[in-house]
Amino acid sequence: MTITPLAAVPPAHRGAAPLFRGRLGRDARSGHYAVAHRYRLHLSTACPAGLRLAVGHTLLGLDGSCPVTFLPALPDGDDGGHAVLRPLYEAGAHHYTGPALAPVLSDDWSGRIVSNHAPDILRDLDRFPRTGHGPLFPAGLESVIEAVERMCGEGIEDAAQRAGSAGADPVERAAALDVLLDTLGRLERRLAGEEYLADGRLTAADIELWVSLVRLDTVHRCHLDAHAVQRVAEHRALWAYARRLTAHPAFGRHLDLDGIARRHQGSCRGLEAAGAAVQILDWAAHATGSPGTPRR
Repeated sequence: MTITPLAAVPPAHRGAAPLFRGRLGRDARSGHYAVAHRYRLHLSTACPAGLRLAVGHTLLGLDGSCPVTFLPALPDGDDGGHAVLRPLYEAGAHHYTGPALAPVLSDDWSGRIVSNHAPDILRDLDRFPRTGHGPLFPAGLESVIEAVERMCGEGIEDAAQRAGSAGADPVERAAALDVLLDTLGRLERRLAGEEYLADGRLTAADIELWVSLVRLDTVHRCHLDAHAVQRVAEHRALWAYARRLTAHPAFGRHLDLDGIARRHQGSCRGLEAAGAAVQILDWAAHATGSPGTPRR
């Protein structure tokens, strides 16, 4: 499979630069190494980075070896962070005054943060010992997965946000919509007749695309006009793929539709457009478990 990235830049939807970039090595000499019952994930499934990690964690079968602390959809700190995470941040950064942001991978042995950089965390979870669960980053598919990450960040997340920006020039909005539709078209062609994006197996690329499609229909759609949403919905193979993954227990059980909506309403300052009334998928109807409620 060949997927060419739209731009050789880090995905813009990753958010602000992380403060902690520790990595789990493959043995004890690294300081932090992948061992059961030492680490803990702290995340909100209403956050796209947290949703990716929750799905990946479940696909890897790590419930027993790396527990998860689920955080509320809306941060409860006065600074925009999560109050429960502040002790971890203060333990790792002297006189830390910034927001205690999620997601976080912490070390229960030391009470400190290993990383708050979600892409690294997902790759490090893939290093945990386990049986009966395939890797999210199979050898030989790294470049494909990275290309999908870039396409989702640049061609879906960023493009959809610019296309729905009420304050942008109409020409710029139209150009951004063209980028979005071109990206969706490329992914649509790849998925025609295929179950997954890479080598016929479920990988981190599928987690990345599924979360981007969730956000496209539940967040970005609200700021697009109805005609733009109809053009987005015309990619039938892509939305059938999203519907199929939502029915997978590792995906649908973490889909907190109410939390995503509240998080969007709490942070968005843009104007709602006609596309808000044109939902593409009935996500709750296809999700496993309690519709709209993540597993706790």
